[in-house]
Formats: sequence, structure tokens, C-alpha cells
Amino acid sequence: MHTIADFCVIPMGVTASVSEYIAECQRVIEKSGLKFSMHSYGTNIEGDWDAVCRVMKECHEAVHAMGCPRVSTSIRIGTRTDKAEQNMEDKVKVVQEILAKDRAA
Repeated sequence: MHTIADFCVIPMGVTASVSEYIAECQRVIEKSGLKFSMHSYGTNIEGDWDAVCRVMKECHEAVHAMGCPRVSTSIRIGTRTDKAEQNMEDKVKVVQEILAKDRAA
């Protein structure tokens, strides 16, 4: 099943800056071969349900391997069966087209 997820890994029990931990998660995601887009408070990732969930698990494992004692993750997952596969760019494009009509009016 095609899945788009937005997730935010939160390393806990470490320093205030978690950039190094997030960079390691991004390395894990890049190695997965899945389509992704990092943003300021998380990452969107797209692919097969099992592959997306596996990558999120691997992010947890990687952060723990760096010595982080606790990891919390906020996750939102979306799937559709009423349309052909819609990717991350398609979802954004639809909203941008609506806004462009507003500006043209």
C-alpha cells in the first residue's frame, strides 16, 4: 500500500541541540532509497507501507546506537484507495493551483 508519512524523531535525555541525531536519521532515510523531504520539524517520506515503517524503526535504532537513551517519535500516516497513487509533490501542487487561482482573480 502506497504511504506518505510525516514524522519527527525526538531524541531525549541528550543535549539541547539534537542536530547530529537528526543528521544520522537523514543518512538512514537517504540509504533507504525512498522519496523524502526534510523540513524544519520533521521529514515527509513516501513509499510502500512496510518500507516507510521500517525506515522509521531504523531511525530509532540509529539514534539509540549514538548513545541516546530515549527516543520519541510523532507520526502522521496517510494512505488512499480512492485515487491512483498520489505523491508528495502532487498533494502540494493541488493546493498551489488553488492559491494561484485566488491570486489571478
